[in-house]
Amino acid sequence: MTTTAELLKGAAELFPDEVVTQAHVRHLDLPQGAGRFALITLDNGFDHTKPTTFGPQSLANLNVAIDQVEKEAADGEIVGVGITGKPFIFAVGADLKGVELLKKHEDALAIGKGGHDVFKRLSALAVPTFAYYNGAAMGGGVEVGLHCSYRTVSKAVPAFSLPEVFLGLVPGWGGCVLLPNLIGADRAVSVIIENSLNQNKQLKGQQIYDLGIADALFEGADFLEQSLIWTASVLKGETEVVRAELDRGDAWDQAVARGKAIADGKVHGAAPAAYRALDIIAKAKNGDLRQGFDAEDQALADLIMGGELRSGIYSFNLVQKRAKRPAGAPDKKLARPVTKVGVVGAGLMASQLALLFARRLEVPVVLTDIDQARIDKGVEYVHGEIDKLLLKGRVNQDKANRLKGLVTGVLDKADGFADADFIIEAVFEEMGVKQQVFAEVEAVAPAHAILATNTSSLSVSEMASKLKHPERVVGFHFFNPVAILPLLEIVRGEKTDDASLATAFSVAKSLKKTAVLCKDAPAFVVNRILTRFMGEIQNVIDEGTPVAVAEKAVEPLGLPMSPLVLLELVGPAIGLHVSETLNRAFPERFKVSPNLKAVVDAGKRGFYVYDSGAPELDPEVAALLQQGDTVLTEEQTRDRVLDAVAQEIGLMLDEGVVAEAQDIDLCLITGAGWPFHLGGITPYLDRAGVSERVNGKKFLAPGVASVPA
Repeated sequence: MTTTAELLKGAAELFPDEVVTQAHVRHLDLPQGAGRFALITLDNGFDHTKPTTFGPQSLANLNVAIDQVEKEAADGEIVGVGITGKPFIFAVGADLKGVELLKKHEDALAIGKGGHDVFKRLSALAVPTFAYYNGAAMGGGVEVGLHCSYRTVSKAVPAFSLPEVFLGLVPGWGGCVLLPNLIGADRAVSVIIENSLNQNKQLKGQQIYDLGIADALFEGADFLEQSLIWTASVLKGETEVVRAELDRGDAWDQAVARGKAIADGKVHGAAPAAYRALDIIAKAKNGDLRQGFDAEDQALADLIMGGELRSGIYSFNLVQKRAKRPAGAPDKKLARPVTKVGVVGAGLMASQLALLFARRLEVPVVLTDIDQARIDKGVEYVHGEIDKLLLKGRVNQDKANRLKGLVTGVLDKADGFADADFIIEAVFEEMGVKQQVFAEVEAVAPAHAILATNTSSLSVSEMASKLKHPERVVGFHFFNPVAILPLLEIVRGEKTDDASLATAFSVAKSLKKTAVLCKDAPAFVVNRILTRFMGEIQNVIDEGTPVAVAEKAVEPLGLPMSPLVLLELVGPAIGLHVSETLNRAFPERFKVSPNLKAVVDAGKRGFYVYDSGAPELDPEVAALLQQGDTVLTEEQTRDRVLDAVAQEIGLMLDEGVVAEAQDIDLCLITGAGWPFHLGGITPYLDRAGVSERVNGKKFLAPGVASVPA
């Protein structure tokens, strides 16, 4: 039979570039004469910016440390064993870079088994074991602590989660089995399913303690010292840890059912991870740990070899790595400093932008508009939002006063913009209006100032064409709500120079936005794809397919909302405007739906009413619809829609709208909230065979968001 050491040695050979975590053992005498204690510290030798992970060699090192303390415990040399992390970091789980390299089911199974075999030795020692969660803990970092007898947590822990379901995995080193058996199924479902599918929501120290995951909570400053004093009192019998009795009856089944409802609401059955995790939680009801661990191993191996996890890791890498080094961005040394910002317009979008610039850049921001009343309303909105941040404790009184002082409004552009370095317009989406605004701004702005446009679909080059200095005009397209969606499409006009572009990227970074460089093509990236996607659904409805069938057809993608609910969020009038813009550019592919036009002309805000709490087709909209007699099935509708999207993305890549398919996916994830488990869209189209059917080839090379060949 293969030993754990042999298993991990084989796995380590598949992963030569692992950042290896050491498991240092040191001995200390516990306070109050409680005895000699072994403390294992997990540390990869880097500072907190490179968190500690568990690859095969790291697990092997922990295994060797456990060999040592196991012997000491058996020989009566120690009274207990503790495990903790380096400053600010406990451990953040399995090393995903290694998971990406796995090609065979048995290698994936070895990773699951290897983690279990090492971690469960902690619970089998002859002395009590203690986990001291001193800093960030995720995935396997959380799980190694669950195998211990007791746990303490620092109030300063900023992030603690089991994020596996978010990425397309299950907590596979004990999480699905041990957590419900520690805190009950309902709380475990919240941590494993709900938080994970809620954009990977993190827990903080107090919450970890309140949930019952940790037995004691201490301040960050002297956390380890206090944990060791507490450990001594537990070992001496002075402190008794009492845990709530678990309900292993109906409450357990109801918790699993609640988890399934959450998963259905978020991924609509389109991603297997949440359901596999729930199956294991359901089986953990009988408390049989061994059976549960075997189920985790199997689920982990199956999911590692599936497309969803590969897409999840691909998404993770896009957001964590590619987003930080935008493809095609000029040398950042060319960027000019921005010490004052001008905003043309004082409506809702302009006011949101003013708030963001003030908060992130902390420089003066001045709004202008066509009359004083609008300006006052815009400034008032920003000040009101800052007051809300103060009430929530996000800023203190001093900071709130400073931020409010930065945002002002003036009627005369010459007064407001004479010393501005970066001026952005957020006025009505009409070319003549935008050109006029830029002409007025150019007349009063300094020669070095960047002129940015927040246009969602119009040509940046055409907007700049009548200026003396078109080289300083750049597209700077935000997504609504500005405070939440990270994407910023930065558009290079035909004459935009490198210094202006570099400054735009530098500002985007200061705003903490994910910037993607786009060519000046109609509707850029997100709006072009979404308009083609929504347009095809609209076409199918116009031709005669019932609204409900067309909507349900794309449920298997697991999108955050249905197409017509999204249309409501965007606003039918904006949707119509973008489709008209694209219709002028590409009439053969983008039709203007007469039904959508009728809905907009009737002043309707969407297709649905919510009187019953659920979306139902508005009878007034139903009366407006004029449909043909071609009725498609859900499958036929889905094929039509996906074929259209694959065609459009292929054309966009041929046109060089962005550098690579990866940028399309990064835009959809960060600008339209498309799920991580899809990898944006191109991995899904590749996996479903749509890319080859439509374009004759896949968008991505083998192994990029799939199992390596």
